[in-house]
Amino acid sequence: MPVFTDQTGRTVSIPSTPQRIISLVPSQTELLFDLGLSNEVIGITRFCIHPEEWFHTKTRVGGTKNIKSDTIRQLQPDLIIANKEENVKDQIEELQQHYPVWISDVNNLHDALEMIKQIGCITNKEQEAKEMIAGIKNNFLLLSAPGKRLRVAYLIWKEPYMTVGGDTFIHSMLEAAGMENIFKNSLRYPSVEISALKTLNCELLLLSSEPFPFKQKHIDELQTHLPDTKIILVDGEMFSWYGSHLLKAPLFFKSLQSTINKRS
Repeated sequence: MPVFTDQTGRTVSIPSTPQRIISLVPSQTELLFDLGLSNEVIGITRFCIHPEEWFHTKTRVGGTKNIKSDTIRQLQPDLIIANKEENVKDQIEELQQHYPVWISDVNNLHDALEMIKQIGCITNKEQEAKEMIAGIKNNFLLLSAPGKRLRVAYLIWKEPYMTVGGDTFIHSMLEAAGMENIFKNSLRYPSVEISALKTLNCELLLLSSEPFPFKQKHIDELQTHLPDTKIILVDGEMFSWYGSHLLKAPLFFKSLQSTINKRS
């Protein structure tokens, strides 16, 4: 049985071509679909909304942080694909006692491309993965840098407000989109006060659609406190989904740049 090293440094013995795959990560579920693994994937989470046809037809094994071990046992997978950040460590360690579990650890674009390459290798979809990686790289190369890098904060949660630090995948996407993350010296997902946004001269505030679903009413609320800051709702998937969704991200970032320039 071939042995692979996952992105956390663990070695995992996986069947030469796994036939019963469970994905515990939405963006990696979409990746598996785009690699052409419709028959092999047998289980997904309730947050795996792409592709829609899988969301309605594949067996759901719980949420990313609330896995149903009984359902997984019934499915008898020969490969489970998880993520260090999105899944709960104790739950994954329990699964590792019974099944091959390959764990991704994605904090920037390079990590994401390496994840795609490795999953392509594990699932015997190396050529498809290679072509996908080339497409992602090409699309990002075509993304031109803006004339000025706006000082930006990206909010993912409310009560308390939470943002993204410099060691996150979202941060790397902000940089790719030509923005300067004012919380780049922070780690992971710190809570922030509105006063900090003022002190750090936040020129652009991005409110994500996920995990907290920010709406126009939240823009209106924040704008009263930050009258000189541009505030925009953005599609969180474009900043945080690190699988095949990356093919779409550069075009979204280009459109976002145009929207920002129009409001300047």
